[in-house]
Amino acid sequence: MRRKPGPAAARTEPWHPCAWQTQSLLLAYPDEQFPQHLSLARRVAPALPARVRAPLLRFTDHAGHTPADDLAAAYVATFDHHKRCCLYLTYYAHGDTRRRGIALLRLKRTYAAAGLRLSDDELPDHLAVVLEFAGTDPAAGHRLLTEHRAGLELLRLALHAEDSPWTALLESVSATLPPLKGDEQQAVARLAAERAAAEQGGLAPYPPP
Repeated sequence: MRRKPGPAAARTEPWHPCAWQTQSLLLAYPDEQFPQHLSLARRVAPALPARVRAPLLRFTDHAGHTPADDLAAAYVATFDHHKRCCLYLTYYAHGDTRRRGIALLRLKRTYAAAGLRLSDDELPDHLAVVLEFAGTDPAAGHRLLTEHRAGLELLRLALHAEDSPWTALLESVSATLPPLKGDEQQAVARLAAERAAAEQGGLAPYPPP
């Protein structure tokens, strides 16, 4: 009997780890080390493809010209006060359900197998954490990001609707992944419809933890 071929291995490029590590730093809360992260991003950018580099530099230009307190306040207002702009990727597929707990456990086991240990205050599905892991284990990280491709796109669209400067970073992340295919576009549409129905019903299945 002929076996059905398994999924193709994720194809990574030499520049992927640099891109994902840089994006991870810029998607974290802008603390006192953030200016150093911006400087690093500008040094890394020339080695990245134009489709990844251009939106990355748009964000660094904006962040570099924004007072630190204003940038931090905008970060909190965007990601902590808008449930549509959630950085915790498993919420997009599972909401606050038991299935999300299983997905978080799978992520923790994946990280542990690769030698990555999280602090007690870190959740494994935060986009900055997933990108940090992808920078250290590109093949496994590429697979995780691709698995959450629909959620990433939904987050990008939500940030775009808010006219958020972090939209550029999500564009840069998306540019490191294969283009959306038909099934992924359908997944985005399904998740968007589920979210719209939940919001109309007064529910909040995607609050930040």
